[in-house]
Amino acid sequence: MAHELKTDAAAPAVLKNASLDTPEIIEARRDLAACFRMAAKLDLQEGICNHFSAVVPGHSDLFLVNPYGWAFAEIRASQLLICDFNGNVVSGDGKPEATAFYIHAQIHKVMSRANAAFHTHMPNATALSMIEGDPFVWAGQTSLKFYGRTAVDENYNGLALGYEEGLRIAEAIGDADIVFMRNHGVMVLGPTIAEAFDDLYYLERAAEVQLKAMGSGRSLVRIPHEIAQKAYLEMREGDPESARLHLASVRRQLQASEPEYAD
Repeated sequence: MAHELKTDAAAPAVLKNASLDTPEIIEARRDLAACFRMAAKLDLQEGICNHFSAVVPGHSDLFLVNPYGWAFAEIRASQLLICDFNGNVVSGDGKPEATAFYIHAQIHKVMSRANAAFHTHMPNATALSMIEGDPFVWAGQTSLKFYGRTAVDENYNGLALGYEEGLRIAEAIGDADIVFMRNHGVMVLGPTIAEAFDDLYYLERAAEVQLKAMGSGRSLVRIPHEIAQKAYLEMREGDPESARLHLASVRRQLQASEPEYAD
């Protein structure tokens, strides 16, 4: 299902093998690698098809992304590629998966707020993308973390194997942070790697409990708008710090069980 990116572009000499190993970039690599490893542990990936990316600290025209052909559980910090928006790999061995490049390059190029972009086919959230109507019915507390932050890209158009489709998806996102890609999967955007992972984790949990409740055959008890909005604001107030601590916890767990993730 995954496709290798095929481009004729050669990396500009000024960037090829440039020094991209500042402490901030090394930490971003480790944060992103930790997200891949924990996503694998939580079964949030699908084969070698899904992808996470993040803007390179200090370089708004470059982004980190996983290499084609590697599962999330295998990713190490040093394996992550640094690409520009033209398909050049300016640091790292290999190439990104084709749809990863065409989707993520356009998102980072046209949406300055999207410092991190996580795309998965994780089962429960993807299931909600396949159901008619709005994905969430706002009946569970966890879902309220995303109240007013979601959008649905209704126009599934096959695989994103060109700049045009990547740009269409980026434009369909609008102001949303959480995008249900109809018949496809989900995209989570965040101002930091930690916040994107935190949203990805809770998005799948919220989808899972809603689907279980729907499967009971009984009617769901919806939360009134005023209460939903109040709870949303309460949750969002502490989200950046909670997300930072969440990722710090993930890294501690991995340091104990899979320390090579940070290599």
